[in-house]
Amino acid sequence: MIFRSRKTRETTTAVQDPGGGEHLGAAEDDALVSVEELFERIEALSHENQAARDPQIERRLVGLRHRAGLELTGRPAADVQYPAPDFDRLSNGSGVPEVAPDELTPGLLRAAILRRGCLLVRGLVDAGQATRLVEGIDRALEARDEAKSGRSADRAYYEVFEPVPKFDLGTERWWLQNDAGGGVWSADSPRVMFDMFDTFERSGLQQLATEYLGERPAIGVNKSTLRRVTPDVGKGYSLWHQDGAFLGEVRPLNVWLSLSRCGDVAPGLDIVPRRLDHVLPTGTEGAVFDWSVSQTLAEEAAGDAGIARPIFEPGDVLLFDELCLHSTAAEPEMPNARYAIENWFFGPSGFPGNYAPLSV
Repeated sequence: MIFRSRKTRETTTAVQDPGGGEHLGAAEDDALVSVEELFERIEALSHENQAARDPQIERRLVGLRHRAGLELTGRPAADVQYPAPDFDRLSNGSGVPEVAPDELTPGLLRAAILRRGCLLVRGLVDAGQATRLVEGIDRALEARDEAKSGRSADRAYYEVFEPVPKFDLGTERWWLQNDAGGGVWSADSPRVMFDMFDTFERSGLQQLATEYLGERPAIGVNKSTLRRVTPDVGKGYSLWHQDGAFLGEVRPLNVWLSLSRCGDVAPGLDIVPRRLDHVLPTGTEGAVFDWSVSQTLAEEAAGDAGIARPIFEPGDVLLFDELCLHSTAAEPEMPNARYAIENWFFGPSGFPGNYAPLSV
């Protein structure tokens, strides 16, 4: 079953942009509206922007998604369940399981995560769209570097998003800007963020995440990253980790979208293709950092399945949860940089409280 996007609806509902500053565009009336009305406004503005790209609309959409995310995550926790795992449709064997887009269902995804820790969907995103996103990431990073140096930057591609005051992202943003991993938050690039959400809808990822998590998801501003990773990342160290060590009690789905060939000619991912039912000890002997897992523990966890290093093509998507043990796989002799978009989708009933939400 392939997931199809839903049809965009027209609306003229007026809402107020949330905290985020004047950069979000002209303020609308400040009447309180429901989250459903916010979604209608997001869809209407998205439809308008698809017809004629407008940087002001794209900036406003970032703020509206934040406000809708706040509404979603502020609701009482819902009694939701993951889909029943469809083990019969999961291939036998070891290694990272792979499927084509027309084979993908929430039940198969759940089965793959419970048995093998992840699921690789080949060609879920159109290769042409992947190329456009690569071009957008390059422009976003260029604009960010211009802004850092005090020059005039293209605000369509880079403008720091400020959430409501309860979230302080300054320190994390500084680390991201100075990280050898090379990245920028999608919320800080309104144009690329618009294209990213359009890609989610067109490919069916938005619908898949909704049905898998059992509720309309939100992502975190600081857990949605546009990446350009060079071969020297990590200085040759394996930074094994499970995101469950940082996230706490959540309802997550990681969507790791490859935008370039990687794993051989560019940094990819090393993966333990087994279900781990707990978070492994971090900071033990041989671990690079106090938050990372040692190579020895990673190999022990992999067991007979071994550590997998898939070769990704543009448009491939790897799906996993907070217990999947993985690491960036980089070798100094790799000739190219890797482009990817990393997103953690969360069910609002299990959304981490320290992340600034954006509705999907």
